[in-house]
Amino acid sequence: MTDSLPQADASADLLARIAELWVYPVKSCAGVAMPEAELTPTGLAWDRAWMVVDETGGFVTQRELPRMALIQPAFRLGQLVLRAPGMLALHLSLEAAEFPRRVRVWDDEVDAWDMGDVAAQWFSDFLAPEAPPALKKLRLVRFDPEVQRRCSEKWTGGRAAFAQFADGFSVLVTSTASVAELNRRLGAAGEAAVDQRRFRANIVLADVEPHDEDRIGAWRVHTADGVAALENVKPCSRCPIPNIDPDTAQSYPAVNDALQAYRQDRRLGGALTFGMNAIVLEGDGLVLRVGQAVSADWAFD
Repeated sequence: MTDSLPQADASADLLARIAELWVYPVKSCAGVAMPEAELTPTGLAWDRAWMVVDETGGFVTQRELPRMALIQPAFRLGQLVLRAPGMLALHLSLEAAEFPRRVRVWDDEVDAWDMGDVAAQWFSDFLAPEAPPALKKLRLVRFDPEVQRRCSEKWTGGRAAFAQFADGFSVLVTSTASVAELNRRLGAAGEAAVDQRRFRANIVLADVEPHDEDRIGAWRVHTADGVAALENVKPCSRCPIPNIDPDTAQSYPAVNDALQAYRQDRRLGGALTFGMNAIVLEGDGLVLRVGQAVSADWAFD
């Protein structure tokens, strides 16, 4: 579905459109491709609203437990439904929470809500076969909407911006062209192509050149009800998660090996980057849809 009006500002440096929208309800589990999604100050609604933690409250991801990639979420009739191979579906009300607890995401310690023993047992049972001893007993928590978890002001220029359980920023942006360029390089090396799921972006742009998302600053999405404004503020550094096949949870080094040849980013001391972290400037409550027009201006550093 696309909006017939308004169109992007033709005077902008870059004109694009939204090709894909993704929400990742449970941090580090599979994503949900959305035809539309509401924009909030912390990013797309329901993105990284839940998180798996260990017994001490520390966050757990595919870095430690690659089988998290096989947990498939869906939204249905006011519920988050989670499915995984060999497991009965876990149904969680979007309004449910059982008791408060303190949890950690990287260097941030925040208040959250535990989702109870049934959810904890479900995640522990599915992920236990490959888990080290310290991760045999897991809990599922949800973000407390009364909490404000601030993004790093080093990268936001001192502006207040917020995220839920995402690694650090409100929205992650990539493009179809960037993945196509990676696949060209993978093919030349005799490796299989990959898709956007490897990079876990929220907004995927089309009609741009490879890695144009690196070169823009503020950008605008033109919706039927107004203009949403976001800004790309920090390159997204890449750990081994892009090497994990989302269909099998098996890890192969081909993706990061390919990135090593051309994506060492001087802005992060030579770290491998792919995609850009963005913050929300304006547009709380607007609905973003696949096909909507995007306009942006180049950013020069």
